[in-house]
Amino acid sequence: MDYRQNIDGCLSETVGAKGLDRASLDAMLARTAPALDKLKRMREDGSLPLLRLPKRQDDIAQLRRILKTFRAAPRQRFRDVIILGTGGSSLGGQTLYALADQRAQPQLHFMDNIDPATFETLFAALDPARTGVVAISKSGGTAETMTQFAICVEWLRTHLNADAVGRHTIAITEPKDNPLRLLAMKLTTPVLDHDPGIGGRYSVLSNVGLLPAMLAQLDVAALRQGAGETLDAALGASEPRDSAPALGAAIGVGLWEKHGIGTTVILPYLDRLAHFGLWFRQLWAESLGKDGKGTTPIRAMGTVDQHSQLQLYLAGPADKMFTLVTAEVAGMGEAVAPDLATDPALGYLVGRRMGDLLDAEQRATEQSLIRSGRPTRRFHLARLDERVLGGLLMHFMLETIIAADLFGVNAFDQPAVEEGKVIARQYLGEMRREAAQ
Repeated sequence: MDYRQNIDGCLSETVGAKGLDRASLDAMLARTAPALDKLKRMREDGSLPLLRLPKRQDDIAQLRRILKTFRAAPRQRFRDVIILGTGGSSLGGQTLYALADQRAQPQLHFMDNIDPATFETLFAALDPARTGVVAISKSGGTAETMTQFAICVEWLRTHLNADAVGRHTIAITEPKDNPLRLLAMKLTTPVLDHDPGIGGRYSVLSNVGLLPAMLAQLDVAALRQGAGETLDAALGASEPRDSAPALGAAIGVGLWEKHGIGTTVILPYLDRLAHFGLWFRQLWAESLGKDGKGTTPIRAMGTVDQHSQLQLYLAGPADKMFTLVTAEVAGMGEAVAPDLATDPALGYLVGRRMGDLLDAEQRATEQSLIRSGRPTRRFHLARLDERVLGGLLMHFMLETIIAADLFGVNAFDQPAVEEGKVIARQYLGEMRREAAQ
């Protein structure tokens, strides 16, 4: 395993009254056994395609073939690629892209909102002749994504020949007749099939996440290798205690049941994990928030939120569980020159590297949270690369699925979200009727 999960700071013997006692943890772990058995069966029979992704290679070969043509415009390589999508169609790709060299081309621009001003600013900065567009929508009818795609297509065909649009675009959607697929066929846009059995928030290891990752020249084989290692370890454990995702789910749900801990804060200390925290937020909230159950995820960032949120975390309501994601950073970065820290108040910084300060602060935050009686677990990474990130992504997907089983909810649907979509369509219908009058 390329990461270590330490849950000692969530136990009553360490953190005090708000922690779980050993007997309660053992009882929760026993309750995870059916979920683990179900996951094993689903991997074997293929009924949960997510669990088969780590060993797949055929889709990677297909992506290579598609991108070999797409990466290059008729005369020159794309300098920019716009990635369209929202929610799980975007957050996974953004999480992976954070590992890439941001100076390399093509630059990826993830557009996951529909603010007109943002698109106007983007179009003004890009050369359409050297820009590609990727539209991702599982259903193929997501209003935001279809609007984004239509606007981008109009921008392209205004500046390029009509027949060039198909060479500048790719779509990912389910293999059925839907608005995105039909429009793509009209434009001669290549279409990749989104597996119907993989929901958007679980799609980061599918072509939804891998296409942006490959555009950014990331090692997707290593990504899936890390995910597979975590999956094998989790489902191959002799007992739930030895399955890291089961242990994490038992802690989170156990704290909710025993002490009303209704908020879970994920606090990465590496900037490259900022989008990982946002990806986790959607995964946890949309999978578990049903029937009056679930805990509220918050993405914080170390060390930034030590200066904006930590006061609340330490001295506010004791209703939160904390997950710190830290790394081996001591000794990294440049050192503080002695002549730039002559003030005695800064003496402790002289000769210290930036990574030394980050290391000290991530350890200090963990200890201060525990001393304040706040349940705190820690994921520690020896390094951060595609293999490690793949393992983390798989861990949290499994932990979420197991937690859903403990809560007694379906991890894969989102019925409450549909009401807002219906109302939005009604408003648009009213606007159209008013304009016609």
